Amino acid sequence: MMLNMFKSKIHRVTVTEANLNYVGSITIDQRLMEAANILPGERVQVVNNHNGARLETYVIEGEADSGVICLNGAAARLVQPGDHVIIIAYCWVTPEEAKILKPRIVFVDEKNRMIEMADQEKHGESR
Repeated sequence: MMLNMFKSKIHRVTVTEANLNYVGSITIDQRLMEAANILPGERVQVVNNHNGARLETYVIEGEADSGVICLNGAAARLVQPGDHVIIIAYCWVTPEEAKILKPRIVFVDEKNRMIEMADQEKHGESR
């Protein structure tokens, strides 16, 4: 049996662009991708804290240290620049691997620069 587990996330990042006329996907600053262990082409879930929209797409690598978070194609209908979103990646693991899996949680500042990392979440914690 394989379990689909929370692998990593970039928490409350600010959308910098929404490009409806692009083919599709989400562009993420390369440094944030590296910190969160997210690869180009990887499937992610995007959760919009402003309107509750949830979507799945794949990742395109953006310029390092640019702070870019751009929702492309149809996904651009669900976000606006300035919205805060959570970008979540999952992985398939065995039950044994799941017991030792430590997710990467990346926290950012208002310019989408990493300020902290964690490997767990606690109930009631907010940022």
